[in-house]
Amino acid sequence: MSVVDSFPLGATTTLAELAGDPHPRLALLRAREPVSWLPELDGWLVTRRDLAVSVMRDAATFTVDDPRFSTARVVGPSMLSLDGDSHTRHREPFTAPFRPRAVRDGFASFIERETDRLITAWEPAGAVELRRTFAGPLAVAVMTEALGLADTTPDTVLSWYDAIVRSVSDITAGQPAGPAGAAAYARLRTAVEATVADRDTASLLVSAAGQLAVPEVASNAAVLLFGGIETTEAMITNALLHLLRHPGQLALVRADSDLLDGVIEESLRLEPGAAVVDRYATRDTVLGPATIRRGDLVTVSLTGANRDPAVFPDPDRFDVRRENARLQLAFAHGPHHCIAAHLARLETRIALHRLLERLPALRLDPDRPSAPDGLVFRKPPTLHVLWDVPA
Repeated sequence: MSVVDSFPLGATTTLAELAGDPHPRLALLRAREPVSWLPELDGWLVTRRDLAVSVMRDAATFTVDDPRFSTARVVGPSMLSLDGDSHTRHREPFTAPFRPRAVRDGFASFIERETDRLITAWEPAGAVELRRTFAGPLAVAVMTEALGLADTTPDTVLSWYDAIVRSVSDITAGQPAGPAGAAAYARLRTAVEATVADRDTASLLVSAAGQLAVPEVASNAAVLLFGGIETTEAMITNALLHLLRHPGQLALVRADSDLLDGVIEESLRLEPGAAVVDRYATRDTVLGPATIRRGDLVTVSLTGANRDPAVFPDPDRFDVRRENARLQLAFAHGPHHCIAAHLARLETRIALHRLLERLPALRLDPDRPSAPDGLVFRKPPTLHVLWDVPA
């Protein structure tokens, strides 16, 4: 029996289905083929949480260090695409500012000021599209500040990021990447080089250049921007969408702002901004029902794992009081757990708090609905909202 015959659900699963509304198909796969061969993916898809954790934890068997890894094909080797000692060497110079206390002390005031500045710009209008006028610009401003990137603006950085994300998404979907991603990365690399050249500047990039070569600083700056912007833009947008779709849950949060942490974790569980992470088998191995061969692509569905009913009862329900929501895997797991997870959580909490505080009766625009979309990175293309403006 061929591998395709052994996994009939995987054989009929399309990438288009996984990019649109993947949850019904992922639930079927998780129940019947928790590790399944998808011909359209030309690899394995892991949807059960315990198996997903075992893959991400075992970097010796399931590595990112492979020439097919999509992000490395755009920006070169970095902490995201290396394992073992090389991964540690690339990651360690960037860790200090992203520890919990350093995040609170170093970024809370900046995030609050930037959040208020953005809201003030459109507060009198009574209507706005929040992804591109709020979530994205906030994420870009914070990451630009975090890296200390010289002589750039948030709009410029956002344009680079958009082009790099498109290229990575195209490669993951098996399509050729256009030239825009490479061109954007070249401009980012030039900005990093200019920042590092001024050794008197207080910058994370300058600090990292004391331990890494400048091209290595640039590649890691790219993945930090890539992860920091993508993760946070999606977190804020998805969390607002979930909250505004559930008025009862919104009322609970308005009455008790401490529940904002539950909003964030539950939204991350239901719709992680990064839907999948890729690994490559370094040896023949058995994972659940599958015999995996050396060199096979093994894609972990964080989206599928996060709705595993064995861990999360009634997994499709949005519940800001869910006690174990923090077991979600939106920030991955193991050695490649998101380095800026604490910063992303702080940004999202401040953003949600200030929006709900300053915009009475914030609600979705019923005439302009939207839903999360994307094979690799999932968030609503737009999020149109309304609120009451005093006469």
